[in-house]
Order: sequence, then C-alpha cells, then structure tokens
Amino acid sequence: MADRFYRYEDLHRAGVTRHAIRTFLDRRSMTRVSRGVYAPGPDDQLCGLRALFTRLPDGVVLGLWSAAALYGLARPLRPADPVHVMVPAGVVRPRIGTVVCHETALEIGPPVLRHGIPCVPPQRCAVDIARRARRLDGIAVLDAALHRGLTTEADLAQEVLRHGGLRGVLRARELVGLADGRAENAQESHLRIMIIDGGLPAPEPQLVVYDDTGYPVHRLDLGYRERKVGLEYDGRSHLTMDRLAADRARMKLAGLRRLGHALLHRPRPVPQPRPGGSHRPYTPDLTHHGSGPRGTR
Repeated sequence: MADRFYRYEDLHRAGVTRHAIRTFLDRRSMTRVSRGVYAPGPDDQLCGLRALFTRLPDGVVLGLWSAAALYGLARPLRPADPVHVMVPAGVVRPRIGTVVCHETALEIGPPVLRHGIPCVPPQRCAVDIARRARRLDGIAVLDAALHRGLTTEADLAQEVLRHGGLRGVLRARELVGLADGRAENAQESHLRIMIIDGGLPAPEPQLVVYDDTGYPVHRLDLGYRERKVGLEYDGRSHLTMDRLAADRARMKLAGLRRLGHALLHRPRPVPQPRPGGSHRPYTPDLTHHGSGPRGTR
C-alpha cells in the first residue's frame, strides 16, 4: 500500500497551522517521519524509511545492516539505529543526521524493493557485510541469506569476485566458501566458525541421529558423522536451568548414548570479540565418543 506524505510547506499552503500539526501529532493521527515530512497515522519505522527516501537523491539505496534487517538477516531496525545507504559514485552525498552514507565505486545494479524501500540485492548486502564486519557476524549473515533462499552459493561466489581489490575481500571470499545454508540461526553459525578457527574441520549442520531400526530420533545443531560427536549451543531458547536439564534428559532418553554418541555443549554466552574484532576459537574434544553400531548416516 502506498504511503501518503505531506511536506510542511504543502500543509502550510493548504491552511494547516503549526498548532494544528502539533495537535495531530499529540493525538497520534499524524506522524513526523522526517524533518518537514509528515504522514497520517501513528509512528511506523518502515513508513519513516519510505519517507526518508523521498529526500534522498536518485540511485541511493539501503545497504549494509539496514538492508540486512529488511531482508531478515539481522535484528529488526530500531528507531535510534543509523540508516546505512549506498551512494553511487558521482551522486551527491546527502547530509541528513540519521543517515550514514557509504560511497561505492561498484555498480549497485537494479535495486530490490523490500516493503517499498530500495535495497541493494541480497548477495551484495551479504558480501558487503562480510567484507566489513567481524567474522562471526559475516558468516551469520551469509548463512542466513542462503538459509532464507535469498541467494545461492553461486551468486555469492560471483558477487565476491566483483569486489576484487577492495578492503576485506579476502576475508569475505573465505567466508563465502565456508557459508552453509543449513545453519538455522546465528548462534549455530558462530559456533561453527569458532570450531573451524580452532583448527578442526567444519562440522556438519543439522546432523540427524538414527536408532537401531533406522528411525530418526534426534537432530543435532552440529556434528561429526564418523566420530559420532554432536555439538549444541546452550541457551538459544532455554528459559531456565531446569528447562535445560530437562532438554538434556530427553536427548539421553532418545538413545544418543545407547547409540554410541557423545553430545558436547558449548555453554552460553559465546565469547565477546577481542579488541580489533577477533574472537576466541573453540576446539571441542572429539576423543570422547562412543562405538555404537549405528547412528548418523
């Protein structure tokens, strides 16, 4: 549905006084979506973004974390968040308080409309973040873009080639090669890259464990098939320690131990990044595994 925006000058010419505008705002029948621009109805973050783009030059599109939020690759936008936009070369950088401009020499291409807001394509958004952000954030966004079906591994590989010579492209190229759309949330992506950085092979996401009859009894966040070792990130949805203990008990009842599997838990929280954006690798002990006749396959 198209938004209706009114500039202060137009309202003034139509006979709407400053006092009347204040009254509309107080009653939440009108919203100030940006400086001198108003819309009917209560405050709405997306409406504010659409109004903002009426003030931006042609060719400017939403990018980086702002676009990632609209694609569902990052947390939703908050009112106090800066708005990241990509400005093509030769276009005047807008000077608006909440807007962070990023000049780009790379052609943006046709924008993708999300909720009526022009955004960089999802593969461009993911690679831009992978070049600029810390590894944990970069791999989480790449995994999420694949998991949501917004892009493909081939598209990401092609996109990162376009960024050749730019700062951070080596890190982005490595992360694109490690991206896996089977990861279902950022914590699983974080844990996987921490294990890789600890010197171990990449664990397999969403590893299914079968019982002696071939019936699937559990799905693990991450695991190693041959070693029959699973890894789980504690705290993603557990509300209390009692709930966590009950979850672990159910996993035992499912037959993991009987099937010769070990389950390692990475306790919450994932370590915060070190100065400079690095993080502590995680090297789980894979020697404590069983020798059951069946299991993953």
